Amino acid sequence: MDDFGTGYSSLSYLRSFPFDKIKIERSFVHELGENKHSTAIIRAVTGLGRSLGNTTVAEGIETLERLEHLRTDGCDEVQGYLLGHPAPAAELRHTLQTWHLDCVRMRG
Repeated sequence: MDDFGTGYSSLSYLRSFPFDKIKIERSFVHELGENKHSTAIIRAVTGLGRSLGNTTVAEGIETLERLEHLRTDGCDEVQGYLLGHPAPAAELRHTLQTWHLDCVRMRG
């Protein structure tokens, strides 16, 4: 379910349709650590996802601090500019190869 908690996304949809992922909208993530209500909502959604056996995905990750908050709160997957910017598919192979080599160098 995309952008859970906004627009037409409703808790009743979680019972009505077979979702396997719940995406947390970036407006909640943007206020993470600064707005106690956004932080509480993210914790509730990640807990709900775990209880239902769904993966939770947070969008709009732009800082390491927000990434760490989401890890602590149990978010399964993230997406955002911290990890990469939109690019043509042809560039993806080169980007992933470079990223893999950087990870190998960091390990050792």
